[in-house]
Amino acid sequence: MIILSISNLINAQKKYTLQSPDKRTNVSITIGNDFLKYSVTQDDVVIINDSPITMELSDGKILGANPVVRNYDSKTVDKLIKAEFYKKEYVEDYYNELTIRFKGSYNVEFRAYNDGVAYRFCTVFPKPITIVREGVFYNFEDDYTAHIPYVNERRSELDFLQKQFFNSFENTYTITPISKMEHDRIAFMPVMVSLKDGKKVVITESDLEDYPGTFLRKNNVDNSLAGIHAPYPKTEVQGGHNMLQYVVKENENFIARVQGTRSFPWRCMIISSEDKELLNNDMVYRLASPSRVEDISWIVPGKVAWEWWNAWNIKGVDFQSGVNNDTYKHYIDFASEYGIEYVILDEGWAVNKKADLFDVVPEIDIIELVEYAESKGVGIVLWAGYVAMDRDMEEVCKYYSEIGVKGFKVDFMDRDDQKAVNFYYRMAEYAAKYHLIVDFHGAYKPTGLNRTFPNVLNFEGVFGLEQVKWGQDIDLVTYETTIPFIRMLAGPMDYTQGAMRNANKDNYKAVWSEPMSQGTRCRQLAEYVIFESPFNMLCDSPSNYRDEEECTDFIADIPTIWDETIALDGKVGEYTVIARRSGDRWYVGGITNWEEREIEIDLSELELKYTQAIEFRDGVNANKIASDYSKNNITIENNIYKAQMKKGGGFVLIL
Repeated sequence: MIILSISNLINAQKKYTLQSPDKRTNVSITIGNDFLKYSVTQDDVVIINDSPITMELSDGKILGANPVVRNYDSKTVDKLIKAEFYKKEYVEDYYNELTIRFKGSYNVEFRAYNDGVAYRFCTVFPKPITIVREGVFYNFEDDYTAHIPYVNERRSELDFLQKQFFNSFENTYTITPISKMEHDRIAFMPVMVSLKDGKKVVITESDLEDYPGTFLRKNNVDNSLAGIHAPYPKTEVQGGHNMLQYVVKENENFIARVQGTRSFPWRCMIISSEDKELLNNDMVYRLASPSRVEDISWIVPGKVAWEWWNAWNIKGVDFQSGVNNDTYKHYIDFASEYGIEYVILDEGWAVNKKADLFDVVPEIDIIELVEYAESKGVGIVLWAGYVAMDRDMEEVCKYYSEIGVKGFKVDFMDRDDQKAVNFYYRMAEYAAKYHLIVDFHGAYKPTGLNRTFPNVLNFEGVFGLEQVKWGQDIDLVTYETTIPFIRMLAGPMDYTQGAMRNANKDNYKAVWSEPMSQGTRCRQLAEYVIFESPFNMLCDSPSNYRDEEECTDFIADIPTIWDETIALDGKVGEYTVIARRSGDRWYVGGITNWEEREIEIDLSELELKYTQAIEFRDGVNANKIASDYSKNNITIENNIYKAQMKKGGGFVLIL
């Protein structure tokens, strides 16, 4: 039953209170003489203090200012969403909703879930409207500590603030009180704020369509974060990485032009009482628009042999490895041998700096490779830059689909203004039309597009393993034990794990041509359980995998989509333990930070039918030799597993 109360306050104010189904979370919406405001509490802890909600139009009208209510209605929804290519087969969608309709042709919808709150604007104007800015604010009760992923801006002729919108959406977290945030820097979402009593709130958005993405920055008000959006680009030129990007030279004075009657993106606040609750959250998926692809029988998730990270390094062959057919046939043979679904041709197969996907280098014969791959039961996926794909999108999709290519990895968008966001939707739609899967690299965080277009299997928007090729001073081990609680709440991530050259803290070196991971071998294996990735790469070379048969068999066999996910334990930045089920088999993965750790894990929630398990664990000498591990047959007694992880280590159980 929905809990909704309305009270009259002083100065003719009204307050509407919406409660979550479990009655622990309350959303208070205040209608006063200044701005529409909301606040959120859970278990009497203030999550969000009174924060205004506004949207300014080009005609000077400000939705949410001096609001006058026309009417309202409320409802309770309790249903299951059949999820496709996700971390579980069904997603619970259980919430109470309040829709308030205001004079001035707009509504605001609020939803209260047991694990969070969301709201969005809806407009009902008869003609298109231009939005100058949207007021998105998160005011807090105290100077709480936040995990802030500041943007790493690229060079631009625009001013310092504006050029930050041109970025790769990849960075580690700066852990700082809100008051100490840098005034002139913006952060991409998701952002996590640690509250009192162990509670945390992760801020992100869902159903981002025909609208710019939201960044966060320090607000002028104490203890407050404010949203900021990239302006609509007025002038663009081709440039950037290998002439594959659109570089904005001049902006309009608005953020979006849209249809007058529409719903806007959801502003999401995901709330946890324990850290582990963040490891299995579905808020973004629930709030996304339902699938627009009727027939999904042709969509095949899976793993992909990838050549770029390992620099095309193969040994024991009689040809020079590189971007040529002989090398890719070798990768295809490897994929076929281990039952890996795909091989990717990353950057280099099309002529450099031409941004023309029909201009293939002479060393590559795509049709021959596709035919050879098909004969081996392997699919070919092609890398494509933003401009090259945007220029001839339907022609490219149609042609390569007809010759048997299975999908595209689209890279270097590095923007989320309205025009860039619309590119994602056009790409997803054309790819679906021609039965192509998509992996968005160089991309902003996912916002539910993988539900709306299930052929979109993966997204980057993460500081991935590629960073070890050039980043000598990075700490990926700590980052990897943080992102499952923050970035992964947005959706799947193209992290590209699977390194067979592993290094501890002392002997790690950034090496471009023969890269190594940070942490132990078992950590790399565990990340195939922990990281959500329906299109999951094997980053290392066939030669290294063949030298490590036991680990390669595990990676090749593990599923990439799941029937069920259970978060077993975890602390942000310290350790993570997740269980995932495919059919009647459970996989449990755990990773730790640079601290050696022994923990007892209660497996009773898995309702195991058998007590026998296969275990991959860090070897006795893994603190010195990171690749040291053991594979063991063990018995689980009383549903308790004692995990022992070395520094930067991990473990896997197969039950």
